[in-house]
Amino acid sequence: MRRLVLIAAGVAFGTFLARPGAAQSASDAGKTVVRLDPALDMLISPDAELQKVKGGFGFTEGITCVQKGNSSYVLFSDMWTNQIYKVTPEGQTSLYLDHSGYTGFDIFRVGMASPGQEPNEDKWYQIGSNGLALDRQGRLVIATWTGRSIDRIEKNGKRTILADRYDGKRFGGPNDIIVKKDGAIYFTDGVGGMRRGANDPSKELDLRGVFMLKDGKVSMVVKDMPQTNGLAFSPDEKYLYVNASIRNYVRRYEVQPDDTVTNGQMFYDVSSDKSPGITDGMKVDVRGNVWETTPGPSIHVISPEGKHLGTLRLPEISANLCFGDTDNKTLYVGGRTTIYKIRVNTPGVK
Repeated sequence: MRRLVLIAAGVAFGTFLARPGAAQSASDAGKTVVRLDPALDMLISPDAELQKVKGGFGFTEGITCVQKGNSSYVLFSDMWTNQIYKVTPEGQTSLYLDHSGYTGFDIFRVGMASPGQEPNEDKWYQIGSNGLALDRQGRLVIATWTGRSIDRIEKNGKRTILADRYDGKRFGGPNDIIVKKDGAIYFTDGVGGMRRGANDPSKELDLRGVFMLKDGKVSMVVKDMPQTNGLAFSPDEKYLYVNASIRNYVRRYEVQPDDTVTNGQMFYDVSSDKSPGITDGMKVDVRGNVWETTPGPSIHVISPEGKHLGTLRLPEISANLCFGDTDNKTLYVGGRTTIYKIRVNTPGVK
């Protein structure tokens, strides 16, 4: 097994409106929550503690919170095992979907080698699904990554491929995915779903960006970023946030009435931070603050104006997060091998 990088997060920051310079104080040592602005107290208590829910996974991704009446649970992809798991707040675990990403039999030919592995280690490959989301009917929508498609699980359990091509060419590895209130599906795509990435002989689509699936048609809505990963809407869906994966910044776009986007601007930049981790998953709370995974490893809490309010230190690199439980005031974090949770004061957007 690969050696995990377990390093406490340093304070990194960057924004297009303000660049606060706050050094870590001695009193912050050992704390999960590092406050850089008093406004953070409204969002999360300074003494909030990160709790382990369940560990022992390979490479978690796409964590999504599901509420059913008075109960809740999280779903997430394990990219190593090619499965989606269901975990309750108490840590009870069950298999939700097998072969969630690649559904073929020749798995030895597909999937990019998982990052962070030592040269002398046996290689694990990312053959499973990546991002997950729920549509407005409560159906699970999957960015299948190595499956190179956007799939949906129907109410009767049947699996439907919603899209696998743009302009007649196959996707290279759908990554994150979100669903707008009107049903439009947005997802990022690049070359990560293929064994040799951009040099893979099976590559068809020579584009990276954000795509939209609406009324059965796929269009490309963000073309000005060399690499894309995580997605999130502002609470009123007037803005679309897109992060740049290993390039470690976030851009914000204005959403138009026809669901296209325009006027992209730099929102938050941590490209100078060389700590372990990347801008990967992100979610937004009801006040419009962005909770973004960052190098550290950590989560940065960013105001709607782009100000770094504070940091949540993590024990391992995280790829995604979600707000859950019946009050939507528990932040679930998908670490590389472990699911964590921490209580917050302001609920996330449902």
